[in-house]
Amino acid sequence: MAVYTKISRNDIMSIDRKFNLGKIISFKGIKKGIENTNYLIKTKNNKYILTIFEKRVQKKDLPFFMSLMDKLNHQKISCPKPQKSKKGNYLFNIKNKPASIVSFVEGKDKLKLNSKNCYEIGKNIAKLHRASKKIKLYRKNSLSLKEWPKLLNKIGNKSKSISPNLNSLTKNSFLEIKNKWPKNLPYGIIHADLFIDNIFFKKNKFNGYIDFYFACNDFLMYEIAICINALCFDKKNNKFVFNKKKSTNLIRGYSKIRKFSVNEKKSLNILCKGAALRYLLTRTYDYLNTPKNAIIKIKNPREYIQKLKVHNKFKNFKNYYN
Repeated sequence: MAVYTKISRNDIMSIDRKFNLGKIISFKGIKKGIENTNYLIKTKNNKYILTIFEKRVQKKDLPFFMSLMDKLNHQKISCPKPQKSKKGNYLFNIKNKPASIVSFVEGKDKLKLNSKNCYEIGKNIAKLHRASKKIKLYRKNSLSLKEWPKLLNKIGNKSKSISPNLNSLTKNSFLEIKNKWPKNLPYGIIHADLFIDNIFFKKNKFNGYIDFYFACNDFLMYEIAICINALCFDKKNNKFVFNKKKSTNLIRGYSKIRKFSVNEKKSLNILCKGAALRYLLTRTYDYLNTPKNAIIKIKNPREYIQKLKVHNKFKNFKNYYN
């Protein structure tokens, strides 16, 4: 979430006319995240999130995201529910950009997760995967292994401004990951961006997910690899230290609902390297290319240099699970 596109009172009045939300009494930009422009909208009785989709989200993918969130709600998965306009549409234009309004998920993200939280998250990821198996939708992962060479080429030697050896680290890592990337693992719809700020807790209990705009069909185990990178490292004096207890609990919670295959376990290390490289590349690209006038906190790619190096020292499933 971020604020790239600024809206006015007139834009809000236009939304008021298009939707049956109740009279809008306030709207405020949300600074967290880096992908789309988001506003919190309040009516007398409810809260909603207005999302204006920026360049990285392709317009053709938006019906998938809206339909997925709607169907997940029907499967009792707690996530934003897209709101239909008076004409029955989920999507509309604002400032010549596509936009949507979704329900507000109560609770908030936790600044620090404990291992019990990781167990609960793991369990709920498995529930999400189980529910998504019943949903007949398809979207390929637009940031999959095949897309990384394009990012590598766009970044090039400019990455030296972040770290002197970053170009060689990313290129060498890509070649290794490409050669070892698994085939024929269990597959389905994944969230694909389950960072700490996309997981909400209420009264210290898991209460739902937000921000489904990277959701796609991919290996279910790749979701776990993303989560290990995003949730199972502790920051200590600017160093990111792997927390095996959190990783173990994440895996244990997931396994309570859905068991991993032998091949999934064998593939975890290379998938973790791949997830680390994917975020290293996108964060590096954003760091080098985000407009200076965007109201946004740019995420530091150096975090993922450290994480990738940790995974490079690991060999197998036992490095992640006791």
